[in-house]
Amino acid sequence: MKNWAGNLEYASSAVHRPKSVNELAALVAAAPRVKALGSRHSFNRVGDTEGLHILLDGLPHSIEPDSERQTVRVSGGVSYGELCRALEQSGLAIHNLASLPHISVAGAIQTGTHGSGVNNQSLAGEVQSIELVRPSGEVLTLTRADGDDFLASVVGLGALGVITAVELSTRPSFRMRQRVLEDLPWDAALANFDALVSAAYSVSLFTTYAGDSVSQVWLKALDSEPPLAKFFGATAATRPRHPLPDMSAENCTQQLDQAGPWLDRLPHFRHEFTPSNGEELQSEYILPLEHAPAAIEAVRTLADRLAPLLFISEIRTGAADEFWLSPFYRQQSVALHFTWKPLQADVEALLPELEDLLRPFGARPHWGKLFTPSRFDWEQLYPRFAGFRLLASAHDPEGKFRNVLLDGILGVPAASGR
Repeated sequence: MKNWAGNLEYASSAVHRPKSVNELAALVAAAPRVKALGSRHSFNRVGDTEGLHILLDGLPHSIEPDSERQTVRVSGGVSYGELCRALEQSGLAIHNLASLPHISVAGAIQTGTHGSGVNNQSLAGEVQSIELVRPSGEVLTLTRADGDDFLASVVGLGALGVITAVELSTRPSFRMRQRVLEDLPWDAALANFDALVSAAYSVSLFTTYAGDSVSQVWLKALDSEPPLAKFFGATAATRPRHPLPDMSAENCTQQLDQAGPWLDRLPHFRHEFTPSNGEELQSEYILPLEHAPAAIEAVRTLADRLAPLLFISEIRTGAADEFWLSPFYRQQSVALHFTWKPLQADVEALLPELEDLLRPFGARPHWGKLFTPSRFDWEQLYPRFAGFRLLASAHDPEGKFRNVLLDGILGVPAASGR
């Protein structure tokens, strides 16, 4: 069994697809090692195990909107595409989406996955409660009233339990427009960065860091926001565009300022488009927004080294949150996302140099993408990291939910002595 990108083969000795939470809980209780998988969209081994893999997509796909409370309860294996269609039918929406709507709710939340927008939190930001299975098989629900346990568990890397359901806050459905602009001069982008990324509800810049201009800027604006007459020297695209200049825009969401429902504008790719295995790799680094121009300039010094390995890089933003291991913990952030060609050995050889460039800016890697764990001072980057380590040891002393990657990140192998 491989991940979505096909760059890693999972090490599990057995795979089960339980049909109920009770069956899942019994499997967890009996297994010495266990990890859950959703859409398998992680590019590293954060979800791997040498024991039992549990696939969440076998659980009943329950989506229960509550228009009066403005919430929705959804089982963890449901994809965001499925969730969004159900919400739209109820006249509801969630605040943001990642570029692909095909990822699972639980997996995206556990790894801190996000969309873009200076005022938009990551996908975890809407979580009001989570249902999870502890190592003993106990099923419990944590809400915001549970304080530290809740704040540590929402972006929990699968280390504190298997997430079987979440309750998300919602809002009334809304309409958006999407416009693509081209050839934004770098000088203007860096001099006006805060204004640029605040120019619409969600803004993404696509670049290879080479040349004198950013190749594309995607503006996802609320229908109530007036279209911008000018944009820092960029020109409006006259036809639909794909982030990669030589690719057809057929599978991208509607552009050219045509208004439509939120779920058909917030992702970059259409819900009805089902991606095959992704012939790409991904890395991403999240750092304080105020460091964005200097960090981007640093990355541009590597443009010649990046070019042979890079399909495209996307620059996004996100609002601060309070989840202990969220890359957006207590900082309004910029995220530098790298979509690599499937050349893993070459990419991993370059990552330490890229990470060294970004270290002075306090860069935190995305938990589900490629990075070099040994090169990060986790306690310096995450003020509550020591507390998370203690909770992981308290809730899972035998390391049932641990693996090689988590042992390296948490710094102390589980008590079982692997």
